[in-house]
Amino acid sequence: MAAVEVAGELALERVAQLYETLRPHLDERQRRLLLGAEAARLGRGGIKAVAGVTGAHPATVARGAREASGAPEPRTRAPGGGRKKLADTDPELSPALMALVEPESRGDPQSPLRWTCLSTRNLADALTAAGHRCSAPTVARLLKAGGYSLQGNAKVAEGRQHPDRDAQFRYIAARAREFLDAGDPVVSVDAKKKEKVGEFANGGAEWRPKGRPERVNVHDFPSDAIGKAIPYGIYDLGANAGWVSVGTDHDTSAFAAATLRRWWRAGGSARYPEARRLLICADAGGSNAARARAWKVELARLAAETGLEVTCCHYPPGTSKWNKVEHRLFAQITRNWRGRPLTSHQAVVELISATTTTTGLTVTAELDTSEYPTGLTYTKKQVDALPIDHHGFHGDWNYTVRPEPHETPIPTRKQTTRRRRSELFIFDCLAIAGQQGIGQIAHGR
Repeated sequence: MAAVEVAGELALERVAQLYETLRPHLDERQRRLLLGAEAARLGRGGIKAVAGVTGAHPATVARGAREASGAPEPRTRAPGGGRKKLADTDPELSPALMALVEPESRGDPQSPLRWTCLSTRNLADALTAAGHRCSAPTVARLLKAGGYSLQGNAKVAEGRQHPDRDAQFRYIAARAREFLDAGDPVVSVDAKKKEKVGEFANGGAEWRPKGRPERVNVHDFPSDAIGKAIPYGIYDLGANAGWVSVGTDHDTSAFAAATLRRWWRAGGSARYPEARRLLICADAGGSNAARARAWKVELARLAAETGLEVTCCHYPPGTSKWNKVEHRLFAQITRNWRGRPLTSHQAVVELISATTTTTGLTVTAELDTSEYPTGLTYTKKQVDALPIDHHGFHGDWNYTVRPEPHETPIPTRKQTTRRRRSELFIFDCLAIAGQQGIGQIAHGR
């Protein structure tokens, strides 16, 4: 370090110490003069340097330098001079503000802001109407002084929890560790939120030339969509890899099992050539629900085709956010396509496939245009005949499907309910009205 730099640092340190010592004994003008004189002595850049080490505003130091050089002296305020704070002139202002923002009082039917956004402007207007004239900045200053800050909602209330919730989490963790230690695959599965395909706005932002945002539709009407994209994801815990099938029809148990089948044939079998069993961690609802008979039928078909002993462990109800596929795969996909409209199914596949993380996540995506009809049901007797072994602990959540040949159950079509028949009748009437005219229908012609 040069000698000049050392001398400069020592000079600034001396200024800071001198100002700290004399400050309590000087009035406003004297403090300015001291700071200005020291800045002038330091020369070029002295104002900024003195302001930095003393915490004074640069304008104050500059003003003191002008006064020290012989400029006309401004009027010096007496101690306690200047306009008084509203909190001093109106002692009831702060209590009135706190009464408006307190959660308990805000729920009071007499509160003027019960159903109103608690912005500083609305609070200032309410206080002014109550006889406490103030501005929005004053309200913000009083709120900060009272220990308030802008806060969003905290998602912590999970509702009623199953008594075996924690025990099931421990059970899943133990099974996953057992499979991983043995070199067997462990996957977490779930369906991502359905997306409309077309020129629709997508949340988030990305870097683009200034003033040239991506232009999308003003409205998100489903009728304007090219179609829908149904991403069903598989996250391989051992390989830190994801597989996503982008469906175009329905999110059914058959679609979920078909995604598992595709994953195993395309890469899973090559990655685990010696594996004879598979552990699936899934939510308790959706197409892979614990109570869905079609899901068990499809797992039995998958086990027979692949020769794998398929074990399925479901997370307790209401705990889907703990499913690893959510925050290790789906969250990264959402981050990767933020601010980009999903203009086509191919764009959805490409954006998902391009998802990576610094921890080494890789994702493979494919488009699945197969049809997966809804309304197919299986009887309890058909499911009971499947080669399924229910575990001793919560057999409704934990079960193993043996890879044994079995008679594939034949589903039946769900009967149309009375309400659905009424809706179809109304739709038929509307269709006839469109062809023949409302007047003819109204007169029974």
